[in-house]
Amino acid sequence: MTAFYRRLKQRITISAACALALVLASQSLLAAVVEGVGHASIQNGDIESARAQARQAAMRDMALQYDARISNSDTIENGVLTNSRLRVTSNVGARNVQVVDEFRSGQLLRLTLRADMTSQQRSCGHGAASTLKKRVAITGFPLLYPDHARVGRLDDAGEMLPQQLQMRLREAGSVQILAATNLRMYGDLLNAPTAQQDDNRLTNVRQLARELGAQFVVSGVIRDLDVADPSAWNTSVLGKLKRSVGAVDQSRRFIADMVIYDGFSGAPVYQQRFSAREQWNAGLGSAKGFASAGFEQTDYGKAVAQVMDDMAKSVTDALNCQPFMTRINRVDGELATIESGATSGLRPSATLQVYRSAQHFEALDATPELTETGVNITLNNVHPEFASGKLSAHGGQTNIQQDDIAVVW
Repeated sequence: MTAFYRRLKQRITISAACALALVLASQSLLAAVVEGVGHASIQNGDIESARAQARQAAMRDMALQYDARISNSDTIENGVLTNSRLRVTSNVGARNVQVVDEFRSGQLLRLTLRADMTSQQRSCGHGAASTLKKRVAITGFPLLYPDHARVGRLDDAGEMLPQQLQMRLREAGSVQILAATNLRMYGDLLNAPTAQQDDNRLTNVRQLARELGAQFVVSGVIRDLDVADPSAWNTSVLGKLKRSVGAVDQSRRFIADMVIYDGFSGAPVYQQRFSAREQWNAGLGSAKGFASAGFEQTDYGKAVAQVMDDMAKSVTDALNCQPFMTRINRVDGELATIESGATSGLRPSATLQVYRSAQHFEALDATPELTETGVNITLNNVHPEFASGKLSAHGGQTNIQQDDIAVVW
């Protein structure tokens, strides 16, 4: 999970917030010693600011390895890091944060940290971003083994499952849904969703998010829809007799992997496997398709519906812990236009912070980072799908431009 966001304040105590993914509240994680590496560019000889940026990146790296949302507070005296505290605001805590190594090469600073990570039960989603509706594209969930759909004619599951997920999320009303259920995100279904580029990102996710204007992309794979005992469904007289007296295993499995990707970086911010197993007690010809009336009346269909409820809740919970982000599509002097508006919950007088994308190509696994510019946008015109407002500084003077990012934390 690697959506990288940076907040930097140049003062003795530097506070930063980095929004990443929320692991399931019920998941119990063991304590672990984690090392993280962060890079930063030294601008105008300002080593203190570069050190703070590198440290934030290193702590973010540790949180990525431990699936968390973090905030930290550092104290720097005379250019030396004297105190470091890390607080994880979802399910993870860190103790004994130590500087393992600091290395400088030209204008690049590399910092390595080590910390003891443990699980905690905390909540998130109380900031301003939690009141806004993030745009989410839902893609298809292809079947790994199409033959599993033969009984009950469930071959439409790859499109019906994400449609059912969309319906639940629309009813919840906490996100904006963008339908893309006819699209497949993975070429290698056997290894999906773990088969990604060398930099651990999916470039097609970024392309899709850009085309649809989505902040997040939800995708997945249906790994198992098969009946436990295929022989139990033969049409012979003996087979029917065995079914009538319960002499065969008539249960059916459901296993699906779901992943939420950050649309700006292509990085996964949430991943979970969902499963169920229940009796497939559909009458002959009564179930014709995934989520059909006959399907929903079976014990199996009811169990799958509960799983779908859990999947929708997981999406809501995970994205509630993420910042609201939208692209700037036009800058004209002190005026800027963004790609989100009233349907996202934005209103006149709302203020968004402007971030610029940057990437350290020295690291092979680098993910685009968003650097705070110190410039805000205050909205004065809000339309359904876009909004415009005044920058706190002239766009030309601060180099604010199209494709920079406006953020609400």
